[in-house]
Amino acid sequence: MNKKLAAALSGGAVLVLTLSGCSDDSDDKVNDWAKEVCDQVQPQLQKIADANADIQRQTADNSKPADVQATDSAAFQQISQAYKALGAAVDSAGPPPVDDGETTQKEAVKELNASSVAYAELKTKVDALNTKDQAKFADGLKDIADELNKISTSGDQALKKLQSGEVGTAMAKQKGCQKPTASSSPSAGTSKAASPSASASKKA
Repeated sequence: MNKKLAAALSGGAVLVLTLSGCSDDSDDKVNDWAKEVCDQVQPQLQKIADANADIQRQTADNSKPADVQATDSAAFQQISQAYKALGAAVDSAGPPPVDDGETTQKEAVKELNASSVAYAELKTKVDALNTKDQAKFADGLKDIADELNKISTSGDQALKKLQSGEVGTAMAKQKGCQKPTASSSPSAGTSKAASPSASASKKA
């Protein structure tokens, strides 16, 4: 019953997870800015990856509603806090030293904070689900998965802008801004559960 939720979560927009490229055409100021942000970003990306993996592990059809509820609630709380910290990291770094950097930074911070609020609201909704009625609980999870899809597909333009051009190139070179895997031991089941591509395929 939790499969749709896991698929929606792994498809969500997460800051700088889409970055690629290793060119060196960014100047030192931009690289310094990117390093400051990415050093703070990495622990938060790890928390999001771990929360995602926790939800993935509760996707078995025989998972008890109460267990699913507890796992999802804790995961949404963790993701909400991570997004809030990501917003603070981008805010504290100041505007990137590029054209229109201040506007780009403010919009990214605004979006990250909005994501934090959205995940906190999802936690509240999960906490309110009726775990004693499996059918109602499954319907409630479906509604939450739909909400997750909305969060991940709307309003990510500011983050995409932050990840574009010279700033994006500089951030892509920083290890801290590269996509983490769940921190659990890499057993066969865990590594599969932590794979966004694997869960995204379930969505179809």
